[in-house]
Amino acid sequence: MRHRYGDHVDQFADLLLPPETDGPLPVAVLLHAGFWREEYSLDLAEDLARDLARRGWAAWNVEYRRVGEVSGGGYPATLEDVASAIDFLQTLDAPLDLARVVTVGQSAGGHLALWAATREAPAVPIAGAVSQAGTLDLRAADRDGLGDGATAKLMGGHADERSGAYADASPIERVPLGVPQLLVHGEADDVVPPSQSSAYADAARAAGDEVDVVLRPGEDHFVHTDPSNPAWADVVGWLKRFA
Repeated sequence: MRHRYGDHVDQFADLLLPPETDGPLPVAVLLHAGFWREEYSLDLAEDLARDLARRGWAAWNVEYRRVGEVSGGGYPATLEDVASAIDFLQTLDAPLDLARVVTVGQSAGGHLALWAATREAPAVPIAGAVSQAGTLDLRAADRDGLGDGATAKLMGGHADERSGAYADASPIERVPLGVPQLLVHGEADDVVPPSQSSAYADAARAAGDEVDVVLRPGEDHFVHTDPSNPAWADVVGWLKRFA
């Protein structure tokens, strides 16, 4: 079922529930890929949402304002939407266990999934976070020009121009998150390099976080939207701790 968490056309999310609900359900907040650009939508995460619902999860597949003329997103609006969508869970008439809310994001969504766990005093806290080939160091992403300059477009400038904003938005600069995290990344990813995950993991562990990392040999960037791919099995297996 589709719900609106704000007035903008892109402020909505789809709630998928198991065919049979038997008590409060753990919640997976899905945050889709697409380098934060408006031409990509929550459809990218729909198959994963359906798979999680079949496995007994409530799946909250979130759309958010993205970078572009129509959507009008970017920093900080995109981050604000993610926060609002998560906190909106407390208003839903559904059997949700708000003590077991986990964010799961692909690529740019991986950035948002980990960032969401860093919010101060949220109405709905995050119990764990999953990044699938996530962009976790925005300064490095800007330096390397990932996604044809997508990071600077999200942030409204380069890192040397907007240092404070990058510190606010980049997960690697906001550790420790204080919740368990899983990072899954293909070693053959040439869109978001696996160094984004490995460098983040080093920083987060040094800050005291519990971080599991799975680097998948031969896998590229585009396996993470396919629930039949073994990379998704890594995620599903890790999520069992919250089920």
